[in-house]
Amino acid sequence: MAFAKGVWKLLVGIKDGLSLLFLLLFFMALYAVLTARPSPAQVREGALLLELDGVVVEEKSVIDPLELFLSGTAPIGEYDAQDLVHAIDAATGDDRIKAIVLDLTGFLGGGHVHLQDIGEALQRARDAEKPVLTYGIGYGDDAMMLAAHASEVWLDPLGGAIIAGPGGNRLYFGQFLEDLNINARIYKVGTYKSAVEPFDRSDMSPEARENAQALYGALWEEWQAKVKKARPAIDLDTVTGSPAEWVAASQGDLAQAALAAGLVDTLGSRVEFGERVAEIAGEDDWEERPGAFAHTAYDAWLSDNARDTSGSAIGVVTVAGEIVDGEAGPGTAGGDRIAELLDAALSDDLAGLIVRVDSPGGSVLASEAIRDAVLRHKAKGIPIAVSMANVAASGGYWVSTPADRIFAEPETITGSIGIFAVIPTFENLAAEYGVNADGVATTSLSGQPDLIAGFTPEVDAILQSSIEDGYRDFLTRVSEARKLPMERVDAIGQGRVWDGGTARQIGLVDQYGGLEEALDWVAAQAELEEGDWHVRFLGNEQQPFDNLLRTMLLTDSESAPAGDIFGMVATRQQALLGQVRTDLERLLGTRGMQAYCLACPVTPRARAEAAADDGWFAQMAAFFAR
Repeated sequence: MAFAKGVWKLLVGIKDGLSLLFLLLFFMALYAVLTARPSPAQVREGALLLELDGVVVEEKSVIDPLELFLSGTAPIGEYDAQDLVHAIDAATGDDRIKAIVLDLTGFLGGGHVHLQDIGEALQRARDAEKPVLTYGIGYGDDAMMLAAHASEVWLDPLGGAIIAGPGGNRLYFGQFLEDLNINARIYKVGTYKSAVEPFDRSDMSPEARENAQALYGALWEEWQAKVKKARPAIDLDTVTGSPAEWVAASQGDLAQAALAAGLVDTLGSRVEFGERVAEIAGEDDWEERPGAFAHTAYDAWLSDNARDTSGSAIGVVTVAGEIVDGEAGPGTAGGDRIAELLDAALSDDLAGLIVRVDSPGGSVLASEAIRDAVLRHKAKGIPIAVSMANVAASGGYWVSTPADRIFAEPETITGSIGIFAVIPTFENLAAEYGVNADGVATTSLSGQPDLIAGFTPEVDAILQSSIEDGYRDFLTRVSEARKLPMERVDAIGQGRVWDGGTARQIGLVDQYGGLEEALDWVAAQAELEEGDWHVRFLGNEQQPFDNLLRTMLLTDSESAPAGDIFGMVATRQQALLGQVRTDLERLLGTRGMQAYCLACPVTPRARAEAAADDGWFAQMAAFFAR
């Protein structure tokens, strides 16, 4: 009895201790939430400081505290592209802001369309005689797209700049799976549907290579044209045409090589850069550290410059990331979640709707759920436009079909009209280890599909027929939406990926332009004058607790990725390992019929997450947390 009483007291003590702990944590979190929002009072005369330590995205993802705790890693910093453009434009017209400063030492990249939009905003600032200065340690392609629009580009003397251009290798597992006796059963339609090639080939098919060469060639031409226009003195021909000779001419000093080629203007330390900014924006009266300058932080600036909400509302729903079934997101396009957002807005009397797409596609069922929800708005008679960002391919194009008008940039990647499914079976592997399947069947479908014994010919035929029917559905939607004959859609379909310029020529896109052009068009169709309408981003409310977690974990992170050239190489290596895991999850995961563009470039967010998620514990935690 005494033992039982002792155990009881121990359990009560543990319960009371946990209660006090959780109560303390609750009040700490409550206090942090109430104080986490930046105060407008933090805005002061000086520079607008944009410390882009992370990736530029179309839609910021939500932090899952449990998954974050299990992973043991800080989240990747994310910066909404539309918010950045808004912040820069607001700073351009505000006399309190003397200069715009971009700290790119921790910049992990962004899509071409997003970087172009931000670059154009920086150019507008320069045209208004507002100085724009950037500082970095390692300038890559993405950072250079932004820096090209700066009035002064600074580089650390121990840093460098490398322009690689789009493209690169991906891994093919065909021989590997064959050696393991794993049968990757592939059901697809589309000569160019290269999404399945990594699972049944050991190299790129001629059709996929032809498509990739055309796509990346167009993107590379656009990148060069934009950078050369913004920075005419740059010697890109030498930097990209003979990079080894270019570096050797400066005795291997990458910083001096970047200076000689006009990639940067000045070599200097962070302190020297800060002193230069202080000459323009004023010295910092709050801090006495070397190189400090008067500035306003990005979050405080956004808080002080809220968007106008007067007049009629034009809704913008964002389809960003892989399209998946269920409630996933933001940052991932959960079909049910986005459909619910659209249905909730049916009673809001929107003047028009824009579907902002930045997605390589994914689940056919989820894509159709989003499309149906958009059609319910179209039934109300309001104008519907699609604004394509970096990628609107496969399922990303599927959800675009209800639009009255489709806007895209020349750098947008779209098309990939095709469908596939991959299901692994293990009959050969099982037989190798003496495992055999046997039983009694009443029909050819009894016990099917059987992942161990394999599929019967009837199952294979049914699954392939289902894929072909899904492809016909895709063609029909595009044919009716674009007013093109089915044969023409089939010819430009077949899973082929197109750049935005070519897509416009072949009728998949109506007009060049970004979100602003799409908004202006919808407003004109709704007969709204300038100043009579505002933008309402559906479901875009960021939770204060989410902001708190980002601020705490990003600020308190014990280490940051190296920002020099070798750090960039290491990050790419880690990203490659992460991509292997992603490919295997795509093969072994529980996925249905897919309209997904695996030929499209890996998004900066996915690349950064793959590079960061390199621990075994993090991988196991992510697996069990699903």
